[in-house]
Amino acid sequence: MSFLQQLKQQARSLQSQQDECRQSLDANVQVTELACRRVADYLGELPRQLNVIEPAVVPLSLDGRAHWPPMKQVEFRSDVRKKRFMDREVIDYVALGWRVVPAQGSPVMMTVGVNFPPDLERVERRLSAGHVPHQRREQRHPQTNRLQMLFFDHETVAKASVLVTPDHEAGTVAFRLGCVQGLDIVTTTYPAAAVTTERMDELARLIVGQPSRFV
Repeated sequence: MSFLQQLKQQARSLQSQQDECRQSLDANVQVTELACRRVADYLGELPRQLNVIEPAVVPLSLDGRAHWPPMKQVEFRSDVRKKRFMDREVIDYVALGWRVVPAQGSPVMMTVGVNFPPDLERVERRLSAGHVPHQRREQRHPQTNRLQMLFFDHETVAKASVLVTPDHEAGTVAFRLGCVQGLDIVTTTYPAAAVTTERMDELARLIVGQPSRFV
């Protein structure tokens, strides 16, 4: 076999591999985009129902001791953004956002105090997760100026969200749940083919506080 024939054989082998990769990528993009459209349709319809129901949430607390009053979820709204990928328009992300407010009356001011690093990290994480309006105060020893306690004056109101971000190349869909039945951030990723209507039903159950197998 001449050297030219060897080069031709090598080129055909590489071309075949590239074609297989392209076909695999195209398949991932198609199944991921189908999942994204399913998510967009589901989360586009869900606010119409939940804004009427105004579902309750589990008892909330920044420090695990001082509990907020009974809370409800209101003002649900969804959003879909798109982008260009592989010379086509695809979904960039799907978002669902809402507010968590007292079930009765207006938000009230509460104060929690912490003086140990684990408690401080937990409180700050929950404040950040819920975008809870707050002010931080320090209590220091009058003689030594040594820090004794940190206080967080905060309102009993939070923001919650679901952010759905696809990876068209990998064929996966990531979910970021912010303050869904708790002042925490939870993330999980599914293969695009696993993002079915049944999976979205499990997410809806989680949001309204019913037993769920979503995460």
